[in-house]
Amino acid sequence: MSVLMILAAVAVLAIAAFFLARQRSLASTQGNPRLLHSLPGYYGWYGAISVLVPALAALILWLIVQPMVIEARISATLPAEFVTDATKAQLTMADVRRVAGGLDTAIASGAISETDVQALATGSTDIRALLAGSGVALASEVSPAVLIAAQDYRTQSHWGAAGRTALILVLSVLGLFWGVKRAEPDFRARNQVERVILALLIAASSIAILTTVGIVWSMVSETFDFFSKYPFQDFFFSLKWSPNFRGGSDLGIIPLIWGTLYITLISMLVAVPIGLFAAIYLAEYASRPVRNWVKPLIEIIAGIPTVVFGIFALVTVGPALRDWFAQPLGLGNSGSSVMTAGIVIGILNIPFISSLSDDIINSVPQSLRDGSLGLGATKSETVRQVILPAALPGIVGAILMAASRAIGETMIVVMGAGAAAKLSLNPFEAMTTMTVKIVGQLTGDTDFAAPETLVAFALGMTLFVITLGLNIFALWIVRKYREQYE
Repeated sequence: MSVLMILAAVAVLAIAAFFLARQRSLASTQGNPRLLHSLPGYYGWYGAISVLVPALAALILWLIVQPMVIEARISATLPAEFVTDATKAQLTMADVRRVAGGLDTAIASGAISETDVQALATGSTDIRALLAGSGVALASEVSPAVLIAAQDYRTQSHWGAAGRTALILVLSVLGLFWGVKRAEPDFRARNQVERVILALLIAASSIAILTTVGIVWSMVSETFDFFSKYPFQDFFFSLKWSPNFRGGSDLGIIPLIWGTLYITLISMLVAVPIGLFAAIYLAEYASRPVRNWVKPLIEIIAGIPTVVFGIFALVTVGPALRDWFAQPLGLGNSGSSVMTAGIVIGILNIPFISSLSDDIINSVPQSLRDGSLGLGATKSETVRQVILPAALPGIVGAILMAASRAIGETMIVVMGAGAAAKLSLNPFEAMTTMTVKIVGQLTGDTDFAAPETLVAFALGMTLFVITLGLNIFALWIVRKYREQYE
């Protein structure tokens, strides 16, 4: 039985347990729910949970453990020449899985029978032509040892699938009887259901935390591998970025950090004033009809794909800045520049700052406004001296979100700022960011043993540290100014 069929069977048993447990709880009090500790629905949910939790937990554990056990047993039976090192053993097991999958597909399509598969161990090992009729293509000839291992792999997988089906169905049926049996008037079904929900919430939080830990660990491990092959002094202090796969590379990160921060700064100079002023107008000055029209129009910008913004930067903003400012001032002749990417990224971030700041300003208690106006302050003084300081923590969070997006933007930078890694104060010169170089280093044929590829993880780790620093700085500002209004 396939996994989908098992899930369907478990779902049917869970639904049956829900109604049976609910009906039993009502029947035990002659239909009077007031005599129950919990509402009848809680008894039903406890019955369904009694089926779902053990069955799904066993299924997930089985799906994780079974492949490891089978592959360990198959590897132990392979000849020594197939498992001389870890890499060769992995390739051999990949061949075993591919051949086993091909045999299953051929049997399912009717190209061969199970008897034919068993006869292949002593017959011809040229099974490419045999499986080609069923649409299974093998890259090379299959050795007898791999073929025998594939047959054993199929046999053990089929027995494992049968055992998995039996175990899950038995646990589901036992859970059904257990959940229905516990549906008594004195049973605290609500408490048990809420404990399960709390456990699910904790598990969801744990998954988010463990995902973050996994991301950081993957970057840290590869970063250490990079610094074992390339001196960290050159990486952090070199002023030149010139990767060369034939040797003689300069992998200094300073030009990339400079380009990233320069483009982010220009984008914030565009997005923060416009977004914040728009939020103040919508929250404090605009009439309701105007607000109902203007706010959705601003938020439309957030739904435009970044590649469209990149085309806008390439076709419109870049040439305009070149013709109106760069060439007349003698600062450059290219449409790709830091200013182009910064302005377009700033436009992209306007709805983030505007919408979030608007919601935060509206959440400021009306009593603060009334008190300020009652003391004789004008509308503008109330906004400047009362509302904005009270909403500062949330506004800082909105700005931080926009800054993080500006730092991580790639498409607009590629199309608007170019790919030149350089140190310059001229905003009309082409530069690039760390995210663009990460994509470039991991595009195409990559050798993960070469520093030119591993440097992408070092760049990612540096970006993580920069973002972490922004978060710490934002928390410091929030704590410094929040105390004045608590």
